This record gives sequence, C-alpha cells and structure tokens, in this order.
Amino acid sequence: PVWYPAWPGYPLGLAPRFIATPRGYPAWPRGHPAPSLHRSIAPPSRLEFRLLTIPTAMLQEANQQGIAVGAFNVYNLEGIRAVVAAAEATARPTMLQIHPAALRYGGSALIAACLAAARESTQPIAVHLDHSTVLDDISRALELGVTSIMADGSHLLFNENVAFIQAAVQLARPYAVPVEAELGRLSGSEDGMNVAEYQARLTDPQQAAIFVAETGIDVLAVCIGNVHGRYPREPQLDFARLEAIRAAVAIPLVLHGASGLPTDHVQSAIRLGICKFNVNTELREAYVAALQAGTIQKPTPDLVDILKQATLAMQAVVEQKIRVFRGI
Repeated sequence: PVWYPAWPGYPLGLAPRFIATPRGYPAWPRGHPAPSLHRSIAPPSRLEFRLLTIPTAMLQEANQQGIAVGAFNVYNLEGIRAVVAAAEATARPTMLQIHPAALRYGGSALIAACLAAARESTQPIAVHLDHSTVLDDISRALELGVTSIMADGSHLLFNENVAFIQAAVQLARPYAVPVEAELGRLSGSEDGMNVAEYQARLTDPQQAAIFVAETGIDVLAVCIGNVHGRYPREPQLDFARLEAIRAAVAIPLVLHGASGLPTDHVQSAIRLGICKFNVNTELREAYVAALQAGTIQKPTPDLVDILKQATLAMQAVVEQKIRVFRGI
C-alpha cells in the first residue's frame, strides 16, 4: 500500500511519498514531524517509510520557472553517485532513470540503490523507470518503489498504444505514481533498442490531445526530430510542431535524446514547453572513456581509483547538462 502524506509547509515539488514495505518499523525523517496519513488502510505489522520525490510537481515547477529537469540513465553505483553528486553540486532536483536493459541486468538491487541514494540526497531526486514495454516489468518496478514510470507503446499502432498505456496507468494509480508515455517514435539506438530513420514517426498535435485524454497520462514524450543516441547529422527539431503540441495538451512535455543537442535547441525547446530532458549516451561515453584512460595510464590500475575517475567524468557531464537546462 501507498500512504498519501499531508505535510504542511513542504515546498512545491518536494512533496514526499511514503511507501509501506515489510522492512523494519516506521522511521520518520530526522527533524520532521510525522505526517498525517490520508489513506485508511490497516498497515502491516512492520513498515519502512521512504521519503521520496514525486516528479510531476518537480516538472510543473520547472515549467513555471522556464527551465527543465535533467533525467539521467544509470546502470550502476558509479552512475548513481555521479548524478546525485551533480544534483547536490548544482542544488537542483534531478531524476535517476533506469532503462529496461539496466533493470534486467541490475534487478531489484539497482532500484534499491537508486532509492537509497534519493532518500539520502540533500536535493530532490526522483527514480524513474524508462521506456518499459512490458506490463509485468512496470508492475515489478512499482512494487519496488520507483516514483514514476514511462510506459512505452510507441512501437504499436495508435489504438494499441492507447490500450497499453491505459493498462499501465491502471497499474500506477494505486501507487500514486505518474506515468509518462510517448506518441510518435524516435529513430536511433539505445541499449539494444534500434529504430531506423524510416520507421520514425513525429508526434501529431491533434492526435496528441486525443492520446492524453484517452490514456490519462501525466507526462508526454514528444517526437519532433529528436533521436536516441548520437545525432547522425546536425539536429533539425520541428519547433513549430512542438509549439502546436504545447497548445494542444496541458501536461508536462519531455524530450528524449538530449545527448549532443546544441544549447540553442535546448533553450528553444524549453521556451516552447519542454520541462524534462533525457540524457543517456553522453554519460555512457564519459564512463567508458574514463575506464579506458585509466587502464592505458596504468596497466594494472587500482579498481577503486578508476571507478572514482569514471564517476567524476560522468558527474562533470551531468553538471554541465543541468546548467544548460537551467539556462546558465
């Protein structure tokens, strides 16, 4: 069960979420009064209450401020530490994203590590399941405590996509977890997901309004010429299309494929309503490059040393992206 807290005076975008799990007794965050609980459910005999950030308010606040939130894919402890350290260094809310391939590899331990880092951070950190095409995986991630999900039916026909997203929304609602979905389809490659350019579809603004209304999603990922992975040529984003989508729907908008996107494109997208950017490729490249450099410099390096260097390399990328998303 999920507890809905009433926590007077808690700032916009930092509303806590409490999830009941059979681990230990209730422990409220140090320095805060125990919140009242709106949901009348007999709790289990042993509970752990986790202070986590619901990203919808985070995105709405960013939209009001004319900035965007960075959402960064992580695969291991080094990635998690890099993103959280960058969030704290820049004093900005941030999202840890878990791709299905990373979830298959890291399992529940990866989600647990993200949640632990989110709870311990001095900044609001959301934990997001990215691009999930399997309802069972979504259900599992919700049970493990993620604070948002992306249900990805973009490979399906429109009506099938709607039906898949509706099912995902029904799974997420009891957990009070927001759902992101994509209309259209991005080209490019990401963790084994490959879409050729001829298979890409841009988001239709009129269809977007229908899609949002019929599915009940909280966040919409748009396709306006953005791609997964590195751009094969100079990006050509369709900003007129984005403007029409913004006019057609009222929910937060997301742009996937921010790796390699020029700063002026980022700022134009924010002005037209994008309040979350997904970044993956640049972090992976920084991680791999740092590991390679460490082994070249020293044939038998200390493993902890090169992992630290890899973490710092990723942190630098995340900090730079956060500053761009803030318009700095």
